[in-house]
Amino acid sequence: MGNPTKVKVGAGLLYIAPVGTTEPTDLTTPWATVNAAWLPIGYTDTGHEFASQPAFEAIDVAEELSPIRYEQSNTNETVTFAAAEMTKDNLTRAFNGGTVTTISGTVVRFEPPAIGSATRAMIGWNSDDGTERWIFRKCVQAGNVQIARRKSPAKALVAMEFRLEVVGGGVRAWTSIIDTA
Repeated sequence: MGNPTKVKVGAGLLYIAPVGTTEPTDLTTPWATVNAAWLPIGYTDTGHEFASQPAFEAIDVAEELSPIRYEQSNTNETVTFAAAEMTKDNLTRAFNGGTVTTISGTVVRFEPPAIGSATRAMIGWNSDDGTERWIFRKCVQAGNVQIARRKSPAKALVAMEFRLEVVGGGVRAWTSIIDTA
């Protein structure tokens, strides 16, 4: 028989920080207390999705009709979401950097970065019920940026697909902290 209390539902908050920022080690310390570089991403359209897609290749030999085994050759991992706030910060995230110049007061100009100068980031997620945290250690936004403008009530969204990269030094691409009580 299953345990209904282990079925997870509900939203949470996404955070972003530069690669190498100190990570949370518990479920209670606020992200900004762990390191002030962790900034909330803000509202999203429908939350986020983490996907891990392993690729396995067949090892064939002449003496067998079926593969003798499968070896993992790759893993593609992504964190996708559509930011619902049209801000200079979300444009900078969607385009992996760029230049923001203040024109006057709150009016800014955004210029995308040069091709080949993408900035990597860490992504964090904290469940609203405080029982889960996920940290994706090195990500690059590699999805198509499409901002649709339609009549109300449709809102403009900044869609992002962050792809996880190797961190190095034996450090895994992501980690999670989960309350199992």
